[in-house]
Amino acid sequence: MLISPHVFERPAAAVRPFALPALRHPFVSTLLADHRGLLADLLDGLGSPLHVVLPEVFEENVARLRRAFAGAGVTADILFAKKANKADCYVSSAAVLGVGVDVASAPELVGALAGGVPGHRIGISGPEKDDALHALAVQHGCLVAVDSVSELRRLAATARRARRPAQVLLRTRAAGQPGSRFGLSAAERAAAVGLCAELADGIRLRGFSFHLGGYSTSERATAANEMIEHCLDARRRGSPSAELVDIGGGLPVRYVEPQLWDAFLAQNRPAHYHATKSFQDFYPYGGRTADRAVTAIMEHRVDGAESLSAKAGRNGIRFVVEPGRALLDQAGFTLFRVQQVDDRRDTDGYAIVTVAGSSFSLSEQWFNSDYLPDPLLLSAGPDAPAAEAPFPACVAGSTCLESDLLTWRKIGFPRPVRRGDHLAYLNTAGYQMDSNESPFHDAPLPRKVVLRLGDGSGPPGWRLDGI
Repeated sequence: MLISPHVFERPAAAVRPFALPALRHPFVSTLLADHRGLLADLLDGLGSPLHVVLPEVFEENVARLRRAFAGAGVTADILFAKKANKADCYVSSAAVLGVGVDVASAPELVGALAGGVPGHRIGISGPEKDDALHALAVQHGCLVAVDSVSELRRLAATARRARRPAQVLLRTRAAGQPGSRFGLSAAERAAAVGLCAELADGIRLRGFSFHLGGYSTSERATAANEMIEHCLDARRRGSPSAELVDIGGGLPVRYVEPQLWDAFLAQNRPAHYHATKSFQDFYPYGGRTADRAVTAIMEHRVDGAESLSAKAGRNGIRFVVEPGRALLDQAGFTLFRVQQVDDRRDTDGYAIVTVAGSSFSLSEQWFNSDYLPDPLLLSAGPDAPAAEAPFPACVAGSTCLESDLLTWRKIGFPRPVRRGDHLAYLNTAGYQMDSNESPFHDAPLPRKVVLRLGDGSGPPGWRLDGI
């Protein structure tokens, strides 16, 4: 029996996808416009997904952050938070630039040392670190953020055996954080400060740190002000070297234009997602930039009068900052090959695009959220013309998990997606590439390829990371 082509109509629930294009660094724009063939060859040769990492952009971000602190009139030691990306090339760049590294495990510490970062520029964070990590930290003169009185005692014993003092920050719960699992309570901090003075042969108290979630500059400045007061108290109690305040990370990255972000939030609803998925929270993709956040923190008025930077300068306080995502802003992107297109527009109003790879390599799902900037559709061959209407589709991984979606949101692609096409997810270096990586189904972990444009006179140079 012949079926009329008009029997299947677009369902009433279909919605027009909202465009949320990702911001692009000029280097990324050049690669996508002028070196598409190279990217296609690398994806074909090294497999999908492929992480492209850009240390030149990382180096620009370091310079920009340094200017922000200098402009605020403060001294700050930058420690790159290695947990944000495992690529060796960023550590190598940090070593050349005189930037430190923040680590939380022995393998991360060894990797930072192997990359050329000296121990005195390495900070070690994390709760209740083991004795092996303590021993390495003492041996190399690393700065250890201690999370409890019991850890302080263990570290002091390790330092005495090594006959060299441990360099210590006391991680302290700021006011309003009674429920945090990290850091010392007020009573524990008082006991730890006294213990540092008592164990001066094994412990050198350098200052204080705190753990703070979110991106509020006023909350971070308020917590930093508390740490300055703790430094002054520690000096009075026999630790004259207490001069550092570690403000942690939490410097934001802008992925999309702020006006578009506000418009997206205003119209966002479950119908825009596969299976009417509902998310409670998103990263602030259209928020302020890291350098402006630094300025806001340092200019924040504390004690009802002077700025945080002025108070720090008056009391001989230096800051430590541990950015991860902020130093990786635009410093990498991820390529996927389209493996299958299930066109459900006649029944569901949108298609399911399946790529070779999984959402484990786009780790926003780890935060129970969705990676919202639109992926770019790249033709494997010559570019196809744009269609009259967007092609609505979500993007799924190739595992057997129902929840394996790289993009739950319905994307309005400029033309129908085809098997063999490539999808580029921009700005994925900060936490997206490997925070949640997994060899599920015995799939190999994605490779990272390092690209450098140099002076732009020739094609980009490339190599596998770690080689």
